[in-house]
Amino acid sequence: MGKPPLAPYPPDVPDDAQPVGELGDLVDAVVHGVDWSNERRRGVVLKRVELRACRLTGVELAEAVLTDVTFADCRLDLAGLRVAQVERVVFRDCRLEECDLYEAILKDVLFERCTLREAALDGLRVQRVELRGCDLAGVRGVEALRGARIAWDDVVQNAPVFALGLGLELVE
Repeated sequence: MGKPPLAPYPPDVPDDAQPVGELGDLVDAVVHGVDWSNERRRGVVLKRVELRACRLTGVELAEAVLTDVTFADCRLDLAGLRVAQVERVVFRDCRLEECDLYEAILKDVLFERCTLREAALDGLRVQRVELRGCDLAGVRGVEALRGARIAWDDVVQNAPVFALGLGLELVE
């Protein structure tokens, strides 16, 4: 049996930290309630960052490096994380519909109670990735999740997605 993902290290926010307003390289920051919809930040680096109740609909973060990041109650629908390096990251209660993770590398990542409907996982590489209570309906490239951990109840809920990913023909 595989090991669970390692938890992210928390941010070490300085006492005199200013509120974050712009999306850019961030280290040791807590961001709450910002709207970065449709922002484009290719290769952005986020390290020891917590994002809470943020809107990142359509954000383009291709080739981003996300290390020790927590997304809680965030919208990342239509987000582009193509070829991103994602390590020790938690997505909790997030909407990731139609998120593009093409050829991203995920190591020590937890998706908890997330909606990943229609997400693109083609070429995704995973190591110590876990999905708990996630909706995977319509996911493309589901076979890229090979080796990920998932609860039995979630397997049953998402059985049609896994069956189609295996090329099975479903009959009544």
